[in-house]
Amino acid sequence: MDQKISIKIAGRTYNLMASSPEQEEVYRLAAEAINKRLAAYTRKNPDKTIMDLMSLVALNETVYRIGVQKELEKGEQERQTLERDLDRYLQDIRTK
Repeated sequence: MDQKISIKIAGRTYNLMASSPEQEEVYRLAAEAINKRLAAYTRKNPDKTIMDLMSLVALNETVYRIGVQKELEKGEQERQTLERDLDRYLQDIRTK
């Protein structure tokens, strides 16, 4: 059952629907991460607008996500290679 939740990002409140307690936790953790990153950028760049700062947050998070995706793809390719090698090895054992 969906539950109404409120999260705060950059001082603004957003009302959302969470379909589970796990999803609510993810929303809250995401908001916390965004606010922490925003605070760090604000300290380093006090002359920037909130739009500039949020753009930096979005860029940083997207770069991180793409890096994780690439690592997952690399891991999947390695898994497939190991699986093929194991299949060949087992096939060799069976034919001897």
